[in-house]
Amino acid sequence: MKEDKIEPTLTEEVAPPPADAGLSLNDITACVSIIDIVTKRGAFEGSEMADVGAVRNRLAKFLEAAKAAQTPASDQPTDQPTDQGNTDAE
Repeated sequence: MKEDKIEPTLTEEVAPPPADAGLSLNDITACVSIIDIVTKRGAFEGSEMADVGAVRNRLAKFLEAAKAAQTPASDQPTDQPTDQGNTDAE
């Protein structure tokens, strides 16, 4: 008995990924929220909690750093002295 080899053919076209397929800060914020919710619901075993918590903390620190980097320079304090309170006018 001879077996016929049937070559698979693709009839469906696969769409290319969207140009903006990257992660946004909102996606990462959602991940932190999801971790918090499923942890409260008991989705992780005790032995898994350290790893899950470490990932959650890294995501949260990344979000804090990203938000700080997006803050306009005018909102951040400057190290330049001001004239306020200087009464030594000659």
